[in-house]
Amino acid sequence: MRVLTAAMLAAILLLSFPVDAGAADVPAPEISARAALVMEAESGQALYERNADEPMLIASTTKIMTALVVLEHCDLDATVTVDAAWTGIEGSSMYLKPGQTLTIRDLLYGLMLASGNDAAVALACTAAGSVEAFAGLMNEKAQALGCVNTHFANANGLDDPAHFSSARDLALITREALNYDAFRQIVSTTSRTIGANTFVNHNRLLRECEGVFGVKTGYTMAAGRALVTACERNGLTLLCVTLSAPDDWDDHKSLYDWAYSLYSRDDVLAGVSWSVPVIGGVAETVAVAPESGLSVFHRGDEEITIEYHLPAFVYADVRAGQRAGEAVAYVTGAEAGRAALVYMQDVAQAQPEKPTFWERVFS
Repeated sequence: MRVLTAAMLAAILLLSFPVDAGAADVPAPEISARAALVMEAESGQALYERNADEPMLIASTTKIMTALVVLEHCDLDATVTVDAAWTGIEGSSMYLKPGQTLTIRDLLYGLMLASGNDAAVALACTAAGSVEAFAGLMNEKAQALGCVNTHFANANGLDDPAHFSSARDLALITREALNYDAFRQIVSTTSRTIGANTFVNHNRLLRECEGVFGVKTGYTMAAGRALVTACERNGLTLLCVTLSAPDDWDDHKSLYDWAYSLYSRDDVLAGVSWSVPVIGGVAETVAVAPESGLSVFHRGDEEITIEYHLPAFVYADVRAGQRAGEAVAYVTGAEAGRAALVYMQDVAQAQPEKPTFWERVFS
């Protein structure tokens, strides 16, 4: 454990961490995708990109936005009676039947695991009254997320000249959707039985790639193979998007292995404590520690420095949990995060000693 006193902090304001200068020498893998992006989920930083802003057909990866809009507008436990107009939709299906009753949650499983185009229509009409109105909600959400190369014409991803997105925009949409626990649970589920049907998740990487927990596959003859995945290893979550990628499974595996060999997210305050002198207290010092961890995303060859701000001393009365100062982390000179530093225990004021009889007499 690294322990710093206030006196030491006066002389050492920055604590640097060693770096691996060779980490940046690892070349990115060769991939099949026409467009691709790897993004760090928490910061939104792009780690790899190829034609990431090119508007393209995206097939059923559309359904990530469909699910997101439904999560924002619907009660997942509400029941829906299937209309005949929602059945028999071309392409992949969860085989809805007229008059069938399901929950919104059931439809979302059918949407994301079976890639049900019928589920997409049922959800769109339930949430907004029509597919056209629902597409309007999708476009409003895309605009709010800063998706500048995206326009939705439907909820299922069937080919349409007015229906497109980019690798970067799909990553932004997925990053937002992952804020919903229900979305994470659905896209990470390998199989789900709904009524008489059991649906198996089309995403092979849930079983074949370490750490992958979602998100959505897609394919049409015009769009080619589209794939959006999310992966977590050692506390670092990455998103990967490939569009028009004949070998998308291998593309994602190699991009993740490459990215995780270079980047990490670390708690730079783990095991650190401080000691600040106390004036007028029953103890001479009080322990200080981070109120919470300070997680910093960085590449292996980037220098991390931590700047600590603590008082040279503190007057009693000190209370546990009281803010003492803060730590600021920098990656290659740019601020990467802050964490409050707090006192770890109470330190009461020392009571003055009572004078003796003779001190009172001759005072």
